[in-house]
Amino acid sequence: MTDLAFRSARELAAAVAAREVSSVELLEHYLSRAERLDPKVNAIVAKDEEGARAAALAADRAVSRGEPLGPLHGVPVTIKDATEVAGMRTTGGSARWGHYVPAGDAESVTRIKNAGAIVFGKTNMPADGRDWQTYNEIYGTTNNPWDPTRGPGGSSGGSAAAVAAGLTGLELGGDAAGSIRVPAHFCGVYGLRTSYGIVPGRGNVAGHAPGTLAASDMAVLGPLGRHADDLDLGLDVLAGADDDQAPAWRLELPAARPNTLREFRVAAWLDDPFCPVDSELVAIMRAALEAVRAEGAVVAEGPGPIGLEETMALYYPLLIAQSGLMDSAESYAGLVELAAAEGAAGAFASDMTISFRGWHTLDERRQHSRRRWAEFFRDVDVLLLPVSPTAAFPHDQRPDPSWSLRTLRVDGAERPYRDMLPWIAPSALNYLPAAVAPVGTTRDGLPVGIQVIAPYLHDRTAVRFVQCLAKAIGGFRRPPGF
Repeated sequence: MTDLAFRSARELAAAVAAREVSSVELLEHYLSRAERLDPKVNAIVAKDEEGARAAALAADRAVSRGEPLGPLHGVPVTIKDATEVAGMRTTGGSARWGHYVPAGDAESVTRIKNAGAIVFGKTNMPADGRDWQTYNEIYGTTNNPWDPTRGPGGSSGGSAAAVAAGLTGLELGGDAAGSIRVPAHFCGVYGLRTSYGIVPGRGNVAGHAPGTLAASDMAVLGPLGRHADDLDLGLDVLAGADDDQAPAWRLELPAARPNTLREFRVAAWLDDPFCPVDSELVAIMRAALEAVRAEGAVVAEGPGPIGLEETMALYYPLLIAQSGLMDSAESYAGLVELAAAEGAAGAFASDMTISFRGWHTLDERRQHSRRRWAEFFRDVDVLLLPVSPTAAFPHDQRPDPSWSLRTLRVDGAERPYRDMLPWIAPSALNYLPAAVAPVGTTRDGLPVGIQVIAPYLHDRTAVRFVQCLAKAIGGFRRPPGF
């Protein structure tokens, strides 16, 4: 049964359909594992056991009656605490919404349930999704299953930790600043930042009041799983026109450009002077790249079409402007006053309170950036690059709203905490899909992931590459003790 808990979501659904295991048995197995193992991790922070048991029983009855089954039929899953699930406490990690219980599901959750999944829990996240660590005053700290002294990443840290520890069949996370990709990298699982706009984002309370309808710039939802195939299945279930567009719009994502590693045209950008990557991580990624070469793929090494420094000059102010939406009216008024001051604090406040004209000036520059990336991908199928300059780092919960106090340790040297941003910026800024795949572990036994960026709306190309990569070098490994 332990091995059953670590199967892919598609394999679990097939096992339920074939009556190898019932949905009720599978749910009880995950609930039992969570009760026994989650205290070490603190990934699952809210549950609806009664509702999940009723749904699992209904799923089993559907199998018995020979009814048509969805691709996730009977599979127990969890959802990041930012996304609304009917009848389940949904906090976004913030005390502001600490007692909010939505009456309905987010559209993304509806799609997961319509595919047959059994939603039994919510997973932890940092307050308002504003950190690459996962802790908050409501639910406390989530630990990395590979090393409890380190964080699982953020903001979908509870999501990745639950997947890695074998506590759930599949996860739904979100990503604006690496919030799917960093946890996947830190916890050794697969994650997909979907192309911007292809998965409905309504029903998300990460930094937004419940009921907010306006879309968030650069923010997307996407799946996390233990197997590359989980990304393919998650994409099938989640992607599609929003409910108010459905009467007239259809989404037909193109098939993967190639089908085998040999057919891929690969670019690799594994390090950069602007944000140097720990040499051990570079060596692990380079070994994966050599395996890709050995399969016959065409590989060219070098930077993307726009450097990290130029990318950050656009991405950072757009990201900070988005963050300004999370502040209360009183706090925002204080930022407006501070924006006139000189120095780093004034500059930070100015970015958070940017004018409408200023934002659209940045957005126009972004559209030109997107065009340059589209031209780059005419001759390249995927670009491989790091997720961050380091593997999972130790917990550091010092208050640091402007990311100016905390540090990272890279090749023995202290680096600014905001160096977590540059490698995740190209995909987010330019609305590109990016998959993360585990490619090895450090000498300290910490997972290392590699980021695979594909052209806009070519999510299946990124997913197909990580599927092929898994066949060449292997994929998910179970953390010790789980």
